[in-house]
Amino acid sequence: MEAAHTDTTGAAGTPTPATSQAPAPAATARLTVHSPQEMQELGRALARLLRPGDLVMLTGELGAGKTTLTRGLGEGLGVRGAVTSPTFVIARVHPSLTGGPALVHVDAYRLGGGLDEMEDLDLDVSLPESVVVVEWGDGKVEDLTDDRLHVVIDRVVGATDDDRREVTLTGVGARWEGVDLKLG
Repeated sequence: MEAAHTDTTGAAGTPTPATSQAPAPAATARLTVHSPQEMQELGRALARLLRPGDLVMLTGELGAGKTTLTRGLGEGLGVRGAVTSPTFVIARVHPSLTGGPALVHVDAYRLGGGLDEMEDLDLDVSLPESVVVVEWGDGKVEDLTDDRLHVVIDRVVGATDDDRREVTLTGVGARWEGVDLKLG
């Protein structure tokens, strides 16, 4: 895993324009991941930054590595159970084996109704004491909290066996101000 181009913005003391309703990014980092093993390793590294109440939104095409990253998060958080895609169950809860936060893994791919459908999952109840990871959550879960970590995974498209991924980490909201997302 290597840092391609890394920016950290919004450090304490930096004025933030109040021109939009959406919270401004507090920190951003861009990384290049070369294999599924490195993606899982990135998840383990990210887990060290997470705490109860954190919302992590994962964005990327099918096969980009969202579940692989989440598997690494689960390992890093020390949770019970194999982290697999929750596509057909919508959400899985993985309790902590170490006294830390549980991991709530949600696949919002089949949910089209935005936050209304997400409310049926009671994520707002789970969020304060858990780390909630939502695959395909764009436009669906942003209203759960002003603070979130948005992970965008871009992969090489077409008929290729190139496992390289460009990963952009964006911390949004006061929770992420001053957090170093470079992980290096």
